Amino acid sequence: MKNILIIDDEEKLRGLLARIIKSEGFDVIEASDLKSGFKKMEQNDVDVVLCDVKLPDGNGVDFLQKIKASFPLTEVVLLTAYGTISDGVQAMKNGAFDYIVKGDDNDKIIPLLYKAFEKVQLQKKVKQLEKRISEKYSFDTIIGKSKAIEQVIDLAKKVAKTNSTVLLSGETGTGKEVFAQAIHENSSNASRSFVALNCSTFSKEILESELFGHKQGAFTGAVKDKKGFIEEANGGTLFLDEIGEMPIELQAKLLRVLETNEFIPVGDTTPRKSNFRLIAATNRDLKVESDQHRFRSDLYFRLNIFEINIPPLRARVKDISPLVHFFVEQFSTSINKKTLQIEDNFLHKLESYHYPGNIRELKNIIERAVILATNDVLTLDVLPYEILHQSDNHNKSMSAFSMNSVEKLHIQKVLNYSKGNKAETARLLQIGIATLYRKLDEYNIQ
Repeated sequence: MKNILIIDDEEKLRGLLARIIKSEGFDVIEASDLKSGFKKMEQNDVDVVLCDVKLPDGNGVDFLQKIKASFPLTEVVLLTAYGTISDGVQAMKNGAFDYIVKGDDNDKIIPLLYKAFEKVQLQKKVKQLEKRISEKYSFDTIIGKSKAIEQVIDLAKKVAKTNSTVLLSGETGTGKEVFAQAIHENSSNASRSFVALNCSTFSKEILESELFGHKQGAFTGAVKDKKGFIEEANGGTLFLDEIGEMPIELQAKLLRVLETNEFIPVGDTTPRKSNFRLIAATNRDLKVESDQHRFRSDLYFRLNIFEINIPPLRARVKDISPLVHFFVEQFSTSINKKTLQIEDNFLHKLESYHYPGNIRELKNIIERAVILATNDVLTLDVLPYEILHQSDNHNKSMSAFSMNSVEKLHIQKVLNYSKGNKAETARLLQIGIATLYRKLDEYNIQ
């Protein structure tokens, strides 16, 4: 439906405009004053308003602000019998789509309405897309009810409301980018850019250009100026994945940006400004890396304002079942299959696997299983060999005289002392939280 509201107190002119506009396939609603016009907007989904400037109960230029405040996607074309430059300028400032003079610009009305309607449709599509993106990356869409993941979500929700730098640590495939997107979408900068760059993908030279941008002629192949990700993220969020892989030389340049909000593109000499929120992610223990001089300690402390460690899938076994059901439905739909049932043995086998690739690995396993399934039930025969014949190394006992046995016992004591608080346990042991999770898995400590 293409709904046009005409607000004009001249009944004959209003009726004439209505007939012309209807002949073009638009649906027309009429009102004789601003009060009744606004009421009809509340009762109908109006795309474009064609409004006279001089009306018995007010001025259309001022009324425009009220429309935009209540119906921001609606476009307004103002009509006047006596056009003035000052009124036209104020109308455009107030958000009018256009401002035309009755009689002189009658032939412009229909083309204007088409252009205004096209803009409304585009704005609606953008809003729908933004809504789908925000829903896709909201915290509510993160699957899992285990205590481990609920604690992580709670931390992420708290920091999302701030502009603090966030460091997401955890093994590959645990969903660090999903959390980064969710934090952005729940922040005050949600309407601005979310720019993501994987630091392990490029060489030092290319990564420097991708981050900071470059001037034309800065190096062979730099045929024109290029904005870097830091500049693109201005006002929004910059997500640097695998930041532990960033070369030391670039770490120093990034630290300066974080401290001054200034950067210099490659080949340029003039500093530029960019104010963004940084979310970084790593599968390394950056504390250990900095202690061993493989990562700048000053950058580590700048990044480690608020660290969130995302636990591996094997530390959140309760979440495997809901994830399996979600992926089964997703992949069944994608290949036009009826949603498959899941055999108990199939699920139990998946719950006993250790998942070195975490959620990403589970997702791939389910996609393969859905493709291979020949009936309506997922059974053991569609699982990969390594899952069907997984070893029991995690359950083997250790010698009471081994160093591993001593380390396991000590970790267990500290964990009991901290009443299961893993962050406090890592602090007392003076190791990174990611290292603690690896030890818990290695020694099968629950």
